[in-house]
Amino acid sequence: MAKPKTPLKPQKPPQKPRKSPFKGEKIDRRSLTIGEFVCAVIARQYKYMVTQERGVLADLDPEYLHQMRVGGRRLSTALQVFSHVVDLPKAAQEKRVRSLTKTLGALRDLDVQIDSLREDYCHRVSSAEREILDKVLASLDKQRQRAFAKVESILTHPSYEKLKAGCESWLEHPQFSSPVHFPLGLLLPDLLSPLLSALLLHPGWSIPIAETTGISESNSEVLHDLRKTCKYVRYQAEFFTDFYGATFKEWIDELKELQDSLGKVQDMQVFQALLLRELPEGADLPELQRAIQDNLIGATVNWESVRQKYLSADFRYQLHQMILEPLMQQITT
Repeated sequence: MAKPKTPLKPQKPPQKPRKSPFKGEKIDRRSLTIGEFVCAVIARQYKYMVTQERGVLADLDPEYLHQMRVGGRRLSTALQVFSHVVDLPKAAQEKRVRSLTKTLGALRDLDVQIDSLREDYCHRVSSAEREILDKVLASLDKQRQRAFAKVESILTHPSYEKLKAGCESWLEHPQFSSPVHFPLGLLLPDLLSPLLSALLLHPGWSIPIAETTGISESNSEVLHDLRKTCKYVRYQAEFFTDFYGATFKEWIDELKELQDSLGKVQDMQVFQALLLRELPEGADLPELQRAIQDNLIGATVNWESVRQKYLSADFRYQLHQMILEPLMQQITT
């Protein structure tokens, strides 16, 4: 007979990851090399990701899952950004981390939908509509059980242990595929310029959102891709907050707000598709649809002003000028 698993006790509530890869250290921006910086970034993101593991498996607080997914995405971003300089073991390559975060993401997406249905909508509809939504919730709970089983399986699989062993082996003896003795300050504009170009050239800025007509399916896909671009740019830019001033940090905060707003739009699009799939044929829920429309309007209320800002030649010039002027004096974090 198989030995029953001992329930895992969750750790204390997870803390938000520090944006800076350094902690309590004096940093000489002038002499810090890209190799030293890469090691610090990868170490912090990896360690943060794995500290959430026990809480995820305990499955008592969804915040552990959310933070492990965030940590995994940040680690994946770091490995992508510095792929031209790091020489990683096969087991620790970026695609392995991305596969892990994809599995975590499937469970996290269900958590978001279940929480949204319970907290944002169930109390805003009649008892008749609530009875229908309760059936949808029951279906989602079953899907979540299956998704958690996949997460549990991957976090207890030998391949995950190999991923961790590969990362830890590299962190003990970092290997690089190109020279990494160059000062980081010299390279910062070159690292950030492609990111900024990807953001500013995105076709999503050309899409207005009208309250009356809503968002078409094709436009929804473009805006969802803009959200992913904002997230990727923000994750990478956050690695360098120690090397820029207040304006740079404010820009990152604005990106997060935009990402969150576009994320709410995407969540509602996914939610409506889910309802079409889960609701009985011919079911009519006018109160729920009104609540969804109200939330959509709330999520997009600032879109037009943000869109025009990013289409402004002056603002674009300011962003380019900002990344060309990193701070070079010594700091203490």
